[in-house]
Amino acid sequence: MEEFLSSCCRAVQVNIDQSGPQFHIVLGNEACDVDSMVSSLAYAYFLSKTEHSEMLALPLLNIRRSDLVLRSDNLFLLKQTGLSPDLLLFRDQLDLRVLQRAGRLRLTLVDHNVLASSDSDLEGAVVEVIDHHLLEREPSPSCPVTVETVGSCATLVTERIIQKAPQILDQQLAQLLYAAVVLDCVNMAPAAGKVTPKDSQYAAALETRFPTLPPRSALFQALQNAKFDVSGLSTEQMLLKDMKAVSGSLNLAISVLYITLEEFLQRAGLEGELSGFCQKFGFDLLLLMTISFTESKEPIRELAVFSHSTTCREQVSQYLEQARNPALNLCPISSPHPHITAYQQGNTLASRKKLLPIVKDFLKGQDGDGRLGDVEEEESGVPPTPMNSLVEGCPLDEGLPRISTQDLVDKVSKMANRGGD
Repeated sequence: MEEFLSSCCRAVQVNIDQSGPQFHIVLGNEACDVDSMVSSLAYAYFLSKTEHSEMLALPLLNIRRSDLVLRSDNLFLLKQTGLSPDLLLFRDQLDLRVLQRAGRLRLTLVDHNVLASSDSDLEGAVVEVIDHHLLEREPSPSCPVTVETVGSCATLVTERIIQKAPQILDQQLAQLLYAAVVLDCVNMAPAAGKVTPKDSQYAAALETRFPTLPPRSALFQALQNAKFDVSGLSTEQMLLKDMKAVSGSLNLAISVLYITLEEFLQRAGLEGELSGFCQKFGFDLLLLMTISFTESKEPIRELAVFSHSTTCREQVSQYLEQARNPALNLCPISSPHPHITAYQQGNTLASRKKLLPIVKDFLKGQDGDGRLGDVEEEESGVPPTPMNSLVEGCPLDEGLPRISTQDLVDKVSKMANRGGD
């Protein structure tokens, strides 16, 4: 895999001029979670070994290189499998529109089946789709579509490799695929409602072929721990790691922080950093939701409202205090910053998924036209981030909430022991 990725980097540097060969780009979705990254890497590698043409197959991660630091579980998996992030290619390193205009672009989409609106002009280059989300495009003779509602797109990529070119599988590639399947399928636990028979079939196939793969539960736990590790992130990176934007009469951001509110509020120069963040991305107000756990493993949720506009901050705070659908049960707590209102959130079941409709209702009451932004780069200036169960209440709200919580508890406890979340 290292040799393949190195050759991809060299190919981009050498062949970007107008007269070079065609590129067959394997493009994951804009969230660039583990499943999307692995599917891109593995399927591009498969194409490079099976396509007998002058076309260059290469994986392209659908984020800026600078955003990879926000994907701590991706970085963990790369390190675990011995792959340097320096070998990866990102959207800001290759202009797909230049290639398309030169007639040198073919696109295979993995882990999504419709291009983002900002990339709709690239639709004519799409030649194949492999995905596990709701089908939003019609198959055509020029673009075969493989869409199955399995737990992980990596399952479908593994199936293709085992059926068409099993000889290319080695320990490293198998571990990448296996990690994506185990993580997306919540440790293959049926109660979580994510795993399907096909996921189990190909996870077992990888285990049989490579018996030295990491133990399933240990691998899942390590990836989950890495996913919520915010150590070393700047304030801006922490805000971006899990953020949604809402716009109407005001532009708001709701960020989930995997750190106690007390520790976050003690960060040096915090108000200046929050002000700079709002100015950079055009937000009038920030809502900061934190998640941590007590020693008895009970969840703690806290909420803070930041805005330099006293009127704006007080209006939003009052609306949240009075919310009844659901009631957040907010209890004011002291804040060392004049422009930050802080609360203990009594309703620990109210995730961001439950908070978003309340915020939208507030905006509708202001101007009658509140709408939920798509959290796309062209709209909010911020890359979309991978959804997780504690933030969005999905996929484990109905299936296996205690697994989701437990998977975070050990990490949170360790962070708390060293003064973190």
